[in-house]
Amino acid sequence: MHPLETSITPDAIVERARALVPILQEREAQAITNRQVPAETIAAFQEAGFFKILQPKRYGGYEMSPAVYCEVAKTLAEGCMGSAWVYGVVAVHNWQLALFDPQAAEDVWGQDQSVLISSSYMPTGQARKVDGGYRFSGRWAFSSGSAHCSWVILGANMVAEGGDGKAEPYNFLLPRSDYTIVDTWNVMGLCPTGSNDIVVDDVFVPEHRVLRERDMFNLDCPGHALNSEALYAIPFAQLFNRTVSTTSIGSLRRALNVFVETTRKKRTTYTGLSVASDPTIQKAVADVKLILSDLELRLAADLAELEARAVSGDWPIERRAELGHSTVKRRSKGTPDRRRRGTPFSDNMMLVC
Repeated sequence: MHPLETSITPDAIVERARALVPILQEREAQAITNRQVPAETIAAFQEAGFFKILQPKRYGGYEMSPAVYCEVAKTLAEGCMGSAWVYGVVAVHNWQLALFDPQAAEDVWGQDQSVLISSSYMPTGQARKVDGGYRFSGRWAFSSGSAHCSWVILGANMVAEGGDGKAEPYNFLLPRSDYTIVDTWNVMGLCPTGSNDIVVDDVFVPEHRVLRERDMFNLDCPGHALNSEALYAIPFAQLFNRTVSTTSIGSLRRALNVFVETTRKKRTTYTGLSVASDPTIQKAVADVKLILSDLELRLAADLAELEARAVSGDWPIERRAELGHSTVKRRSKGTPDRRRRGTPFSDNMMLVC
């Protein structure tokens, strides 16, 4: 990252993403073969400041609008969908860390503000309360970009103290020394995401590195006392649901561009006419452009509404549900067949509103 940079503008950071598109396209075959985003690409994202977009300023971040974060993710997907997916998932954790107890952010960024965090929110962990925290174990699938991260956020269900007696989801933050990454990501699609398994064997997690998902839902997290900016007053699922769905827009735009360029060079076998002059082809292109336009407008409107509601504090539950369902990827059971097809489901939330 540019170490002395304090006045970067949203337009400038989006332009940096645009400049990386041809480089990402060149590296895509390597990323697919290695089943990982190249380390050089992550370094380029760091240098460009992409992971700082949603990060608190007190830890070297830019605290920019979620719209900038989404625009960067969309743009990167025009170069390599897998690389953009990893960016979208990993970068949002720099936003979520602001919701934990402030000591958690100090643990992660106290010595190095460029440290990255992966996740798997699947509530498969087992947590046992002990003095000062929890003993924690489990195995989680689909931790995208985990090879490039030094910390991880993992899910588990627990019965809350003072709750209704029913188990509910919690997030646990662990350093790299407390977990193992198991190479399981042999898939047909999204190969570069490196969405491997995480294994934890009876480690201690201090209380300040545990976050109740209901607190994120209620906008009443330990970190809100310190990070009171409107950026951090958005319900977690409303922002997280747009991490990978946004990259899909950029990937569709790239697919359209490839199709258009390919058909321009082709001619029909019998008539020799340009394939691009075929009304059926032209309609298909027009239909996709219309879909892209609709998606872009919907996303822009939703993001503007999220920011406005974060400032006003007005979050009616009905509207939260509507905004959540506009992009939410519904939870799957994660069968072996899904694993082979390459669809990381780690990044779904149990609380979609």
